[in-house]
Amino acid sequence: MTKAEIVTEIANKTGIEKVAVQAVVESFMETVKDTMVNGENVYLRGFGSFIIKRRAEKTGRNISKNTTIIIPAHNIPAFKPAKTFVNEVKGNVK
Repeated sequence: MTKAEIVTEIANKTGIEKVAVQAVVESFMETVKDTMVNGENVYLRGFGSFIIKRRAEKTGRNISKNTTIIIPAHNIPAFKPAKTFVNEVKGNVK
């Protein structure tokens, strides 16, 4: 499902204009992104958490040049679904 399809679905279910729904969806995504850039996690009860995972420094290989490189420690964004969300998806196996 794309962002446009999400906007259309919400507009159809709520009766709110697509332009307003799109503004809310865009604002939500921007708020989540800004919060995580500032080092904070976002928790949505019953849905899941947008969390920051720390990756440790590690050694990698450039196989084309046959050299070793150091990959520095870094943060990555991740999503951890709530247990109720996971159980609903598991129950919907076809």
